[in-house]
Amino acid sequence: MRNFPNSLTLVRIFLVPLLVAALVLHNFQITWGSRVIVANDFFALLVFLAAAATDLLDGYLARRWKQVTTVGTLLDPIADKLLISAALISLVEMRLLPGWMVILIISREFAVSGLRSIAAAEGYPVKASEIGKWKMVFQVVGVALVMMSIRWSGLRPYALAAMWAVVVFGVWSAVDYFRNFWHKVDDSIKLRRRNELLLMERQKRRLEKGITARRKPKEPSPGARPIRRSS
Repeated sequence: MRNFPNSLTLVRIFLVPLLVAALVLHNFQITWGSRVIVANDFFALLVFLAAAATDLLDGYLARRWKQVTTVGTLLDPIADKLLISAALISLVEMRLLPGWMVILIISREFAVSGLRSIAAAEGYPVKASEIGKWKMVFQVVGVALVMMSIRWSGLRPYALAAMWAVVVFGVWSAVDYFRNFWHKVDDSIKLRRRNELLLMERQKRRLEKGITARRKPKEPSPGARPIRRSS
């Protein structure tokens, strides 16, 4: 776990409370004396973009340096979902996004994570599709545009358009994940159950043959003489 890619993943997790505070607390700002250097909306945008950059960097470095670990594989999707969920829920609280849209996006994330976990447990890891990668791109761009629209209201139509793209690509990729899950995992489960039934049937036949062999009387060998009892 003590490697640089995993450290970046942990940094992304630790940035989540800071992002929420910068978005929700209106008096959250960096000042120098009586002068405001960075307002809360700019600070939240910087934190979000920095966290999104670590998402791209940790995976790239882990593959390049051959430091892919089990802990990193487990923590990376958790950090991504914590970051996106915290940002979206905070934007709903600020009345910048409709609640139904955020619920749909977050529900999709957890549903896909559940499917991928089940598939991995069955020995069929479902990799991220191209549709899912485009969804992630629109997700980062959309959330960033929504944060920027706090100060520049003219960006709000573009922000909503990007979030609609997130919904479309999210549903599309969820259907794609479910199709892959159904074909691979469901067929694997059926094949495993079939093999188990065949194994049980073979064991049953062996048991029946063993019982029949024990009950069958032994025939004397052709050269054996019958034993006569003396009177």
